[in-house]
Amino acid sequence: MKKNPNHPNPGRRTFLKAAAGFMGSTLFGGIPFRAFAQATNQATDRYFVFVYFSGGWDQLLAFDPRDPSVFTADRAAETRILPGYNLINDSRFESIPLIPEANGVRSNIAFGPAVGPLANHFDVMTVVRGINMTTLGHDVGFRYFLTGKRPIGSAARGSSTATEIVGQFKPAVPIPSVAYNIESYNDRYPGYANALRVSRTEDMLLTLSPSPTALDSELEKQLVDFRGQPISCEAAAYGARGVGTTYENSRDQMRTVLSNQLDKAFRFENDPAVQAQYKLPATKPANGYDSTEAGRAALVATALKKGISQCVSINLTGGLDTHFGTQLTHANNQRRGFDALAMLVDDLKKSDHPTSGKKFIDHTTILIFSEFSRTPLINASGGRDHHLSNSCAIIGAGVKHNYVYGASGDIGMSPGTFELRTGTATPTGENILPEHIIATVLASAKLDYAITRVSPLQAILA
Repeated sequence: MKKNPNHPNPGRRTFLKAAAGFMGSTLFGGIPFRAFAQATNQATDRYFVFVYFSGGWDQLLAFDPRDPSVFTADRAAETRILPGYNLINDSRFESIPLIPEANGVRSNIAFGPAVGPLANHFDVMTVVRGINMTTLGHDVGFRYFLTGKRPIGSAARGSSTATEIVGQFKPAVPIPSVAYNIESYNDRYPGYANALRVSRTEDMLLTLSPSPTALDSELEKQLVDFRGQPISCEAAAYGARGVGTTYENSRDQMRTVLSNQLDKAFRFENDPAVQAQYKLPATKPANGYDSTEAGRAALVATALKKGISQCVSINLTGGLDTHFGTQLTHANNQRRGFDALAMLVDDLKKSDHPTSGKKFIDHTTILIFSEFSRTPLINASGGRDHHLSNSCAIIGAGVKHNYVYGASGDIGMSPGTFELRTGTATPTGENILPEHIIATVLASAKLDYAITRVSPLQAILA
């Protein structure tokens, strides 16, 4: 194929750069991306956030606590449960489960000490307990919850739930789905449903900024080759299903994206309101605002509220695979994520939706999950190991509020069995599995959940 000897002009480099942000994953092992670009103030009726706590969280500290006056150390051999709250040894953490009140209403949900201020948002939350993850493997549990399908080995099966949502809604927003430092899969929808995968805010700015930027990368070289003239028949045939066609089909959409200067929305150094809401410094840190959980939560809120995205999937916090050490380490790592989530939910509660007269939280469904939990007993190294029984929280639109579904056992916190239609515990019932959660999230927006091959948990749906 003959190469174009001329260096691309700045305007052309801009479009190449934008295409790199949307298509870089094509060349480097990910998924190609095409956006339906529209005006930045265009809003969709429903938004979704998938929040991942990486490493396997301690549910005694989070959404499935136990009363330490009942589950005492001298009964641990019998109950095989030891809350260990007294071992945290930090005044920021309560020594008993949190049961908050708001506006004269008492929470029906008990929270572990690490949840902190997020517990005050019980009024928009459902907690599901006793989920059977059927795995103790990090990758398997993580991908299981992302897709609602049990992986084959450790390989993901099916599309990410965010892909399912965008594939069915076909939202007219610039970047329908963003996957921040998290995997995303598409096994049955056209390119419009693919996520823009980014590992930091700078990747978003690279994609959205209209300013010319040099990208002397293999990607740009290939794009220049495809745009150069003449192109051989062989190259055209390759391009018909590859990068060339994807780039060609994206050019008009990219003009709109770039002309709207969407990058400005993520430059938090110029936004005192975001700084105040998420307690961010006025001066941008050297490693970026998204180096903290609060900064990443601000990114999520901005993508939704500015009408840029409909779905955001995010690896919010990590450091949870702690098999040894103090209970304080795990509590601190979880608390950072929950504090950031509290600020996000508070923001969505206060922010007006542009068309409905309601608040953004009334249009947003947030799923908070981890790949499994930690053992209810502390091991000989002072930490907790991997445990099958898990829980999750669903916040916002489409689900009941101040509601608990399911339970783990009072012996070893084993996964429960339930009459799934009502949530009633019964020895002859079924386990709650991740696919039930995903079916429920899809059904909460009246989307087709048949891909999960199970029914949603009807008792949870609003």
